[in-house]
Amino acid sequence: MTPATPTPATAVETPPPSLHRAADALPFVDIGEGNLLKVIQVHHGAGLWIIENVFQAGYVVPTHRHTGPVWGFTRSGAWHYKEYEAVNRAGSVLYEPAGSVHTLECLEDDTRVWFHMSGCNLNLDAEGRVESVVDGATTLQAYTALCEAQGFDRPPPAVIVE
Repeated sequence: MTPATPTPATAVETPPPSLHRAADALPFVDIGEGNLLKVIQVHHGAGLWIIENVFQAGYVVPTHRHTGPVWGFTRSGAWHYKEYEAVNRAGSVLYEPAGSVHTLECLEDDTRVWFHMSGCNLNLDAEGRVESVVDGATTLQAYTALCEAQGFDRPPPAVIVE
């Protein structure tokens, strides 16, 4: 038996270009009381959204359930989930499986965290009922409106639609 001879590729496809943004290409917008948001990327087809926040001590994100997994990387400061003992500090990496429920509370001023999320956040009331839904599209829409309201140029597209 003779081994098959590899066939050379007959057509070379041009790969899609990489997307690069300099650190200052996208502004942080104030979401209230000195807490900041930057939307880095939204991929509608994959349900992916990547954001960076700068939180001040005492800031609380409402209790929510994730419909997809989340990865977080803390660059500075400290924060935790009220429901757990672990504290995220500079250099901490966090993984949250789909279905996790928690309430983010910032412990130190200028806490900087990068989140990579899939799906959406279901914001819950005190009885655990869904009050609102936040996803990449709604976050990007709010971010763009805040950029314009706060005097920033409209940010360059941060969206991949597939």
